[in-house]
Amino acid sequence: MILNTEQVMQILPHRDPFLFIDSVESISIPDRTLAPGEIVDIKEIVDSVVVAHYRTKKDHAIFKGHFPDFPILPGVIQVEMMAQATSFVVYLIHKNPMEMKMDVALLAITEAKFRKPVLPEMDLKLVTRVLKLRGPIITSECKLYHNDQLMSEATVMASLKMK
Repeated sequence: MILNTEQVMQILPHRDPFLFIDSVESISIPDRTLAPGEIVDIKEIVDSVVVAHYRTKKDHAIFKGHFPDFPILPGVIQVEMMAQATSFVVYLIHKNPMEMKMDVALLAITEAKFRKPVLPEMDLKLVTRVLKLRGPIITSECKLYHNDQLMSEATVMASLKMK
């Protein structure tokens, strides 16, 4: 693990009950070994991969209303979780990611598929891969797993600005 919950909160502007990343396992560029602390040009983050984790808590307020007799994590929250995970690519391009302020906005979702219900007390693994970059707009392929089973997936487009 490279980022724990406290470090995640230093980068993401989200807070409970809308923070859906507990930790970040890795941020990498396939076929490239980065030295610790190495910063790359923003154009080099295409194909970069973020692996993050979240545990669905049975006492989360969402489960009280969706649905009391069969609690399921809504698809819109799964997509939000994917978008939050994608944000960690800034770790590759900013010298001091813990000191910056991030302005992030979800712009579009395509190819969303919800294959299996996400239930309370599931350990989820999010894997995102940057597909395209145009200015501050990042498009990523995102997948959500539980025990190596694909639960949901989507292509997420977001605006990611650093201040």
